[in-house]
Amino acid sequence: MSLQVEKMEKNMAKLTIEVSAEDLDKAMQSAYQKAKGKISIPGFRKGKAPRKMIEQMYGKGIFLEDAANALIPEHYSKALEECDLEIVSQPEIDVTQAEPGKPFIFTAEVAVKPEVTLGEYKGLEVPKAEIEVTDEEVDAEIKKEQEKNSRTVTIEDRAAQNDDIVTIDFEGFVDDVAFDGGKGTEYPLTLGSNTFIPGFEEQLVGAKTGDHVDVNVTFPEEYQAPELAGKAAVFKCEVKKIEAKELPELDDDFAKDVSEFDTLAEYKDSIRKNLVEKKESDAVRAKEDAAIDKVIENAEMEIPEAMIQSQCRQMADDFSRRMQSQGLSMEQYFQFTGLTAEKMMEDMKPQALKRIQTRLVLEKIAEVENIQPSEEEISEEISKMAEMYKMEADKLKELLGERELEQMKKDMAVQKAVTLVADAAKEV
Repeated sequence: MSLQVEKMEKNMAKLTIEVSAEDLDKAMQSAYQKAKGKISIPGFRKGKAPRKMIEQMYGKGIFLEDAANALIPEHYSKALEECDLEIVSQPEIDVTQAEPGKPFIFTAEVAVKPEVTLGEYKGLEVPKAEIEVTDEEVDAEIKKEQEKNSRTVTIEDRAAQNDDIVTIDFEGFVDDVAFDGGKGTEYPLTLGSNTFIPGFEEQLVGAKTGDHVDVNVTFPEEYQAPELAGKAAVFKCEVKKIEAKELPELDDDFAKDVSEFDTLAEYKDSIRKNLVEKKESDAVRAKEDAAIDKVIENAEMEIPEAMIQSQCRQMADDFSRRMQSQGLSMEQYFQFTGLTAEKMMEDMKPQALKRIQTRLVLEKIAEVENIQPSEEEISEEISKMAEMYKMEADKLKELLGERELEQMKKDMAVQKAVTLVADAAKEV
């Protein structure tokens, strides 16, 4: 394999990777071995036809695509190890030569970690956070605890109303034809939660158990499924069950049940104290965030679009996993919210850019200030991780590869950089 690296504008680079004709032929032979059992040639039993005979009948390139799909990831990984670039995006692959008997050549366009020029990052002025807890905030916390200790009762003597949980079977239709992803069974929906398309939940208010309700909605013009965009749809819903929360009385008995205190007054004092502590903690984070915002504002860096897109994809994948853990597919999420995958990615861009900028300036500060975690701090961090995973610290340290350990050290150095910047900031 040979590699050429061409640095491009805006922190992009093009890797030209050439794989020998011999390696291409080996990959094609491997592809033939995998595929021959599925190919029928007159005069040969299935799986027994020679490669040359198959190529003569179907063309020399029949095994080329599978060979390329095997060669690209293998040799791209080798190229990453060989080049001295710090690549921060998924590659854009383009095959420039793929012919039997000739070298296989492809290019990979990638984003390279940008250089950061720091401005002022010490002694920055940031707003001072006010730490005050109101009676309304205390009452809101008690209300949350009251909600958590509520019991769910099945409603049979009235219609559904806002804040009720209705369990529904539903199926969506456009022009009387059911569409993919528009069906659900035994789905618990809290009315007024604005989980589904605007107008959906309101039409279930007033329904009773056993009712069949046609919910009429219109999909947004910019909908993720073009065949549904802007179209009127009917969701045929059956109300299987209606439930409501029954809240406990707010008295001394409630305080005894939910806390270590004997009276509601003592419980309220405790909540106020906890809220003060939380606000103090929030104030620390707010000071850090404000200081880092100033550092970013004072710094110079050029973030490649491909790097932002990679960060967006990672954030979208994380969001998808959270949705799936709640029993909702992304397809259903898009249908019920009216969002599209493209719109979600576009909306994520500012946050993705901020994450990238934050990480880059903090890494640069750690480099300039020569910030590194001590061996003792590293051991403490491994012990915390081991406790979280319920493992022995020594065992976890053995399992951590060199790359994981280096990443952990970088993360610790970045956090130290946050502390340095925040401690040096002045509250005004």
